[in-house]
Order: sequence, then C-alpha cells, then structure tokens
Amino acid sequence: MQKQAAAMKELLAKPGLHVMPGAGDGMGARLVEEAGFRLGFASGSSISALRLAQPDMDLLSVTEMRDAVEACVAAAPKVLWLADGDTGYGNALNVQRTIRAYARTGAAAVLVEDKAWPRPLGHKGAKLAVEREEAILRCRAAAEACREEGILLLARTDARPSRGFDEARRRIEAFVAEGADILFLDSPQDEAEIRASVEAGQGRPMLAVNAPAAKHFMPPDATLEKLGIRIVVYPQEMLAASVRAMRGALASLKGGERPPMATPAELGTAIRLPEYLAADARLAGGGG
Repeated sequence: MQKQAAAMKELLAKPGLHVMPGAGDGMGARLVEEAGFRLGFASGSSISALRLAQPDMDLLSVTEMRDAVEACVAAAPKVLWLADGDTGYGNALNVQRTIRAYARTGAAAVLVEDKAWPRPLGHKGAKLAVEREEAILRCRAAAEACREEGILLLARTDARPSRGFDEARRRIEAFVAEGADILFLDSPQDEAEIRASVEAGQGRPMLAVNAPAAKHFMPPDATLEKLGIRIVVYPQEMLAASVRAMRGALASLKGGERPPMATPAELGTAIRLPEYLAADARLAGGGG
C-alpha cells in the first residue's frame, strides 16, 4: 500500500470525526495544508467552477480532473488527498484506467460513484443512478485497480434520490462485499438513514457531505460524529469564500469600499515565495 493511503487508513481507524475541506487548484490546496488539515478533497465541483466557471455536471474530462488532482497533491504534499473520480468516465476498464492515473498523482484515495454517465439531459441536472448490477461491476473494477495501485477506494451511491433508501442501502452492502474501504451515502433524508447506512458499512469508515446548496439532511458535525460518520467533507467552502472576496476586490476597483486583503507578506507565504527564492539562490550558487 502506498504511504499516503496507509496514512489515511491509519487516521480513519482512530476515533473521532475528521473534517475534509474541498479544494480545486494548487492555491486552495496550499491553504488547506497551511491551515493544518490532514485530509483534503480534490473536489469535482470546485475544479469545474475554477477551471470552467460552470457547474459540476460532468463537463470535465478525466485528463482535466487528473491534472487538477496532481496540482493539489503537488502544492500540498502533507495533506492526504481524496480524489474525485466521478463515475470513472466510462466502462469498467475506463474506471480502472482513471484510478491508475489518479494513483500516479499521489492521491491517497479515489471516489467512484454509481451515477449514470454520460449524464442524461432533460432531468434538470438530477442524479440518476445506473442499475445495481452495473454499479457493483463498477465498484468491483475500481476495488481491483485500487488494490493493485495500493490506494483506497471510496464507493459512493447516489441511488437515494431516484431509487429510494432501501436500494441505496443494498448498494452500500454490495460495495462492502466488493472491497470498498470507505463508503458514502449521498442525500440522506434523516438521522435514521445515516445510522442505517453506517450499519450497512459494517465498520468501514463512512463519509458525509456538508454543502449548503444540496437538498439533503445535514446535521451539525457533532451529530454526525455521534451517528458514526468518520469524515465530513466541505466541498465548496473555499470556493464560496473566494467568489465573494474576488467580487469585493473588483467592486473596490470601481470605487467601492476596499475589502480586507492579504498583505504582500501573507501573499508571498501563500505562494511559497521564500522557498522559491531560497532554491533560486542555492541553484545559482549563492547558497550553501
């Protein structure tokens, strides 16, 4: 097992809830590390927003996603990264190819979900899940590739909104049987569903998402911990903060009030200017 994956597995074996911020580029990743977070999510929604200024509706290619994951890992190597593998971008062989590409970036784990791909149009962006047999095959292929590459698999089901909780629970049980390391029930509707999903996970770490725009039950972190959730992801907190801050900065250039901004020294630290200058001096022969 790769060292990043082993470290994540060890961390998740310890009691307590772990907060996982979402990032979509090198700067966001750098700030996650600077803030002292151990876990980070290379978030498809943040990557799509930062790269395309478009919603997370399966618009990015696997190559664009892999490049973004690589940027996050390179900018913040001390963080254990969960990479958003979406549906795997095709059939079971595509799923395995995606996982192997992500593993080469240094990601500790890859998320693979059971949504239909490509996303069917005309459903107002609804999450439609594939049939259970196809979902299991996708998870089986993903688990095999993850074992070969030495990284962890997070298996996610999006079946709850369109197929009901009982079907989603059966899929979690099947994903456990196929060897998924971490499980994620998308769109739970109440505490009972979260508790039942944790039971279906049979001791595997379970993940929850806190996203203000989502239409599902989102209790406080303390409640999630009591229900047995081990990871809570905040996929768009930094993205939302960045959009508001940049709008404020642009408004100030048109005569508005100047918002708080990073000082030149703070900005230099964020972009690792001192490290760059030290390497520059050393390689030019001016340092020891």
